[in-house]
Amino acid sequence: MQRSEFFGRKVMWAAFVMAVFGWGVGFYGPPVFLYAVIERTGWPLSLVSAAVTLHFLAGTLIVANLPRLHARFGIARVIFGGSLMLAVGIGGWAIAEKPWQLMLAALCSGMGWVTLGAAAVNALIAPWFITTRPAALGMVYNGASLGGVLFSPLWVASIATLGFGGAVLTVGLLMVVVIGVLAWRVFVHSPESLGQYPDGGRVPAAAARSTALPLHLPGRALWRNRQFITLAMGVSLGLFAQIGLITHLFSLLVPRLGEQWAGIAMSIATLAAVGGRILVGRYLKPGIDRRKVACCAYAVQVLGSLVLLASGGQPALLWLGVVLFGSGIGNATSLPPLIAQLEFADVQRAVALIVAISQACYAFGPALFGQLRDASGGAALLAAAAVIQGLAILSLALGRCAENNARSTTPAITAASPPDRPADASDRRP
Repeated sequence: MQRSEFFGRKVMWAAFVMAVFGWGVGFYGPPVFLYAVIERTGWPLSLVSAAVTLHFLAGTLIVANLPRLHARFGIARVIFGGSLMLAVGIGGWAIAEKPWQLMLAALCSGMGWVTLGAAAVNALIAPWFITTRPAALGMVYNGASLGGVLFSPLWVASIATLGFGGAVLTVGLLMVVVIGVLAWRVFVHSPESLGQYPDGGRVPAAAARSTALPLHLPGRALWRNRQFITLAMGVSLGLFAQIGLITHLFSLLVPRLGEQWAGIAMSIATLAAVGGRILVGRYLKPGIDRRKVACCAYAVQVLGSLVLLASGGQPALLWLGVVLFGSGIGNATSLPPLIAQLEFADVQRAVALIVAISQACYAFGPALFGQLRDASGGAALLAAAAVIQGLAILSLALGRCAENNARSTTPAITAASPPDRPADASDRRP
């Protein structure tokens, strides 16, 4: 490798591939596994659905402590070990003969996939990109969307062709091999180990400055901070409504568009998510209020939910609602780390905790939205999604007020002040 070549770009593309596998296997796999397990065992839907919820809840145990794990074992080892655990877990979904075995498999798969998820992506990108972090994160998170586009039909086709066991064995082995190569050839390096600087610069970066110093909140002080609470609550509410609606959107569209066009609509929603993330990554310049951008993204999704609600079965309005709602799907994941970059000194810890809290929240979204739909119909579901996302906007806006108040009493950051100060060892407690 030539010293003049900026290694951060390799990290970005390697993280992109990791996100494809992480979300494709760990996020988009369980809904398909649910159907396959029921077909194989005849177990009740409630039991297997509980395993899916456990899968997502189990991940919170690991993701909240990812900064400590990265510091102790190194990010490359943690990512590779997580891929092994995920592979073992999905294998357990395919061979479980008793409910307790399925629950054990869900624990393994859930704890494994988060090591390849949002907090891991931010931990990989943050050291290499500062001023260009919005674009870099947006590109990597597009790998998550691509994971859904590729793996959702791939799981169905491979299970039909190879059987459930053969499909998870093939995909699991491929994932472990690919992640292993990326971990030991790319993720093991840091800017310091290669003598490089963030963003490919020739001097230490002093950009990505806010008008105030990021908050340094050790120990439990973070949990009492208004900006952290409002950011975590806003992300949790937004993802709860988003994932709850996405889970049921296909079946809501089928009676109006038919199965084939409803499937196409879901793909278009994913493409809209990619487009929305690319636009934000390209135009989110230093000095722009990132909370305001997140509020706008959720507002567009609220509009999409309301358009779907008022469509009356008219195809043009249905397609418009799908595009508007889909445009914010990607930014709900990529914007929170960018907000945390400017608001907290220990970015990795703040992001890991926000991901853990939001995942524990959205794990219940599909089930609770399903109960609401059974009780009151699809219109109530769309209205609830709009209301909950409105509350997410309110939460993010309240944190914006707190940030403005803090900036009015905090000295400006100097050009020599690094934007992402590493936390002390004592600050790594979750």
